[in-house]
Amino acid sequence: DERGDVWDFAKMEADPHLEGQYPIADSIKTLAEYLQSAGYRTGLVGKWGLGAPYSEGSPNKQGFDFFFGYNCQRQAHTYYPKHLWRNNEKVSLDNNLVVPGTKLDPGADPKDPSSYARFTQKIYAPALMMEEARQFINQNSRQPFFLFFASTLPHLALQAPETYVNRYVKKFGNEKPYTGNEGYFPARYPHATYAAMVSYLDDQVGEIIRLLKANGQYDNTLIIFSSDNGYAYNAGCDPAWFSPFAPFKTVYGRGKGFVFEGGIRVPMIVSWPGVIHPGTETPLISAFYDILPTLCEIAGIQLPNDTDGISFLPTLTGNGRQKLHEYLYWDFPEYNGQQAVRMGPWKGIRLNMQKGNTTIQLFNLDNDLMESHDVASQYPGMVNQILSIMNREHRKSTFSQFYLKSIDHDK
Repeated sequence: DERGDVWDFAKMEADPHLEGQYPIADSIKTLAEYLQSAGYRTGLVGKWGLGAPYSEGSPNKQGFDFFFGYNCQRQAHTYYPKHLWRNNEKVSLDNNLVVPGTKLDPGADPKDPSSYARFTQKIYAPALMMEEARQFINQNSRQPFFLFFASTLPHLALQAPETYVNRYVKKFGNEKPYTGNEGYFPARYPHATYAAMVSYLDDQVGEIIRLLKANGQYDNTLIIFSSDNGYAYNAGCDPAWFSPFAPFKTVYGRGKGFVFEGGIRVPMIVSWPGVIHPGTETPLISAFYDILPTLCEIAGIQLPNDTDGISFLPTLTGNGRQKLHEYLYWDFPEYNGQQAVRMGPWKGIRLNMQKGNTTIQLFNLDNDLMESHDVASQYPGMVNQILSIMNREHRKSTFSQFYLKSIDHDK
């Protein structure tokens, strides 16, 4: 990185210019900016990764009236950071700097809980975030507001308050320690800790709902809950042990960071009292870029023309005709470079593009949700349709680090 050693946590602590990711361009209008222009008070609590502190991509320059949390993906690799951000102010926390990747002390007994003491400190970031979210909701109880509660739970590392972990140690019993050999931090009870993190988030969602009800806001509030990726598989997380990850293959290459269904198919739960009947389900296929047109339509904002998103408001209300995507498209330069297209029951995937691969695998998700049987040779016409979509939708990045080498070399 031209800024310097952005992975040195001590240097980042001294120089905030080493934090953060490439900034989203100021010319791009975010969902928060649309809602802000319509009179909504906008807040972001949690993690932001679209622009380092002081850059044009920082939250307060991208439509958020208020921001509290991590402004860096790397900093979010610990739940006990040395600092967080409130707007453009660095908030120091009474935690020690323990760098992600730190192992147990030499000679420490991995079965002794006291060997892990340094990895649980005084200030748990999610607790502070909940307090800031609570204040934001209370301060805006008499005006329209939009809160993006971008919790990092249950992101790795495996860290949770002891009271939550002990609840699951009693339930699960003794288990094999995670000693840190796959990165992040060691954890004496990895299964119990992961479950504790999920429960902590669940409790926070419940607290937000109770607060909205206490303020008389709940009946007029739309709540959307979802995830930005599928299951994790490393650093002590054991997806095969947790049955909710079924039916997907819980192995490396099939979860977070990959375009197989286990990496990109996530549930979305929506609550809207008086509008959505509790317990209803929909098979509608959508993507996160559908959120912007949906919320704009709800807020009475003219829908932008430069988005691939489609409002799913008709599905939420049961009124009107729901427009459907002809297809969904993904590309991702990480993990050796990937592309994917979903079109009806068909899913086309191209992997290892940084190594020159251009071959497309084809799956029929109606009868092969686990994507185990490549049927590309049987349906060459469908492969050609998917290839045409990939060629049409891909845009060469302005950053060479994000090139897909097998197709970007001649663009």
